[in-house]
Amino acid sequence: MATPAAQTHLTPEEYIALERKALPDSEIIRHEYLNGELIAMSGASRAHNLITGNISGELRTLLRGSGCETYANDMRVSTPATASYFYPDVVIVCDEPRFEDDVFDTLLNPIILVEVLSPTTEAYDRGEKFAHYRQLTSLQEYVLVSQDQIRVEHYRRQERQWIFTDFQKREEILPLISIQCELPIQEIYELVTFPD
Repeated sequence: MATPAAQTHLTPEEYIALERKALPDSEIIRHEYLNGELIAMSGASRAHNLITGNISGELRTLLRGSGCETYANDMRVSTPATASYFYPDVVIVCDEPRFEDDVFDTLLNPIILVEVLSPTTEAYDRGEKFAHYRQLTSLQEYVLVSQDQIRVEHYRRQERQWIFTDFQKREEILPLISIQCELPIQEIYELVTFPD
């Protein structure tokens, strides 16, 4: 979840230094960085955590031995073209991971990004954040997952276009073409309950 922080303009270098200083301190809130402004990342709900864990765990199992790496929650992704930084819920990288520097905490070449939607971030994840993510030439697929209902939105790059597919049934299968995997929707929502 992201909420605007107090208005403070920082350079990308100041932002990275601040985030790295805060890293060992578990009481410090992570921030995304957008156009020189900090966006505080608040805690996530039970459903959000279950969904993120389910996706990350299932993909790690499916990708075992493939050379791909799966990260959940804390791998920062940079969009150099827009000088912005984000913390996607799940990140997949399959080529040799490229990092911003030798600290290896800011990834430059994800192939798949997953965001679990919350009421406060849904519009941001679909709009402005996705616009930044689309600047990553490595990115092939973007997945948005609702935590309030069964709904998975899949965007797949096809040359200069993004092809959209919507999944709303537990028995459906999400094809992740770029990593040659299929992710059952029922696995994404394992143990997640919805209000009546």
